[in-house]
Amino acid sequence: MQTDTEIAKSNMREQARFNMIEQQIRTWEVLDGAVLDLLKHVPREAFVPAQYAGLAFADIEIPIGEGQTMLSPKLEGRILQALEVRKTDKVLEIGTGSGYLTALLAKSAGEVISVELHASLSAAAKERLDRQNIGNVTLEVGNAADGWPAQAPYDVIVFTGSLPVSPEKVKQSLAIGGRMFVVIGDAPVMEATMIRRISADSFKHDVLFETCLPPLSNAPQPDRFQF
Repeated sequence: MQTDTEIAKSNMREQARFNMIEQQIRTWEVLDGAVLDLLKHVPREAFVPAQYAGLAFADIEIPIGEGQTMLSPKLEGRILQALEVRKTDKVLEIGTGSGYLTALLAKSAGEVISVELHASLSAAAKERLDRQNIGNVTLEVGNAADGWPAQAPYDVIVFTGSLPVSPEKVKQSLAIGGRMFVVIGDAPVMEATMIRRISADSFKHDVLFETCLPPLSNAPQPDRFQF
């Protein structure tokens, strides 16, 4: 039986979650009911490092170690809404991070392959996902900045860090009809972009919104003009 203190803490946590959804995510044009319901029921606080537990629902990028951060809640919402992940989808996530977006994708998709450059972050994400009984995720440790072709094709590809240029090599791993979310550009001007594979040789690029996101570790760099 819960004590009065435990009940009060639980009520405060649920109010903070409600505020996150209504004041941050919904006001950033995330209106898909399925996405909002997912954000309500997958516990974000379970994926935040203990020292930042009080910031689990804040509109910030929370540090998770190795110089990396969690995506902000509103960006996670926009990603999920844009990708329209289905239960039949095979998803590649490039950058596991805390494992929270991984969990959200796993709840929506049939299978998720998530690749993380830092072994310590992958191990911590595995513990969090296991505690949530999420079993349709394969975690890999390695550099997927240029893709992860071994298990291609994918219906969905998500980059959790920004790239300076469009990922031409990675988009070849999309299935026909597949879609990719990636933030492209250099700070302070970056564009959240949806890339859809229309046919074997045809891709459609749509800019969804402007944002700013820390760069993906080991992201391929464009050729810079040198004098």
